[in-house]
Formats: sequence, structure tokens, C-alpha cells
Amino acid sequence: METTIKIAYFTQEDWPEISSIYKEGIDTGTATFETQVPTWKAWDISHVKSCRIKAISKNTIAGWAALSPTSKREVYKGVAEVSIYITSKCRGLGIGKLLLSKLIEESEKAGFWTLQAGIFRNNKASIDLHTSLGFREIGYREKVAKLNDIWYDNILLERRSKIII
Repeated sequence: METTIKIAYFTQEDWPEISSIYKEGIDTGTATFETQVPTWKAWDISHVKSCRIKAISKNTIAGWAALSPTSKREVYKGVAEVSIYITSKCRGLGIGKLLLSKLIEESEKAGFWTLQAGIFRNNKASIDLHTSLGFREIGYREKVAKLNDIWYDNILLERRSKIII
């Protein structure tokens, strides 16, 4: 039986499920340099309000995606960084591609012309997801930060809008 995935905006009421999925990502050790889930207030302040979406499967949040500004400077108002997390129970089902496709669409509606992603070199699934939707590798940061006393490289990807030129 095929499962229907619904994409919708998320709000503070969804934070318990969203933060639980974020915690799963933190626990993998390959999704983020964060070691603790922030409070809703801290997360809310640091992310773009118009580009926060969730994937719902069987009445449960299966994943989420959001944007955060890369700079407070006016000239960079159309550049944002992508966050995307899928619950371990739903990885490999195409939910990431649905979410990231919708996030790209929503970002362009909101006036973003460039999306960026910094992905651990060993997170091949995330790199493949992003490149499948038009992100290109623009470089890397070698041993940019430590996590659990291990240095990690971060692959830098970006996607330039073909709509906002």
C-alpha cells in the first residue's frame, strides 16, 4: 500500500515532533555540529518564518526543512542556508526530495536567490539529495570543526535560482 506524504508549514505546536527529529540528526554525528536541541524560542529567532515545512506520513511528522539567513546584511537578504532532517523510520523513502523540492519552491516565492548547504563529507545521502535538485559543490572547509573530539570537513553546496535573476 502506497503512503501519501503531505507537505505543510509547521509552527510552534509541531516543535515537540520537529525537535525529536532534530535530536535524531544530532545523534547520528553526521548531520550537524550542534550537540543539543535548542529551545523553540532560540530556533524560531534563527530561522526564516516563511520557509518552514514538514512532511506528514500517517498523521506523523516524518521530516522537516527550514531556512536560516546567512547574514544580517541587506545585500545578502536573498541568501539562506538549508536545514533538512528526516526521521530514521522514514529515510530512503523519497521524503527528503519532496521536502527539499518544496523548500526550493517556497524559498523562491519568498525572494531567495541562493540556497546554501554545508554538509559533512561523510553524509553522502544528503550530498546526493542536494545535488539531485540542482545544488553544486563549490568547495569544502577542511577540518572546520570538531565533534566528539573528531575533526570534520564540511562540503559547501549552493543552488542559484533560475527564477530570481
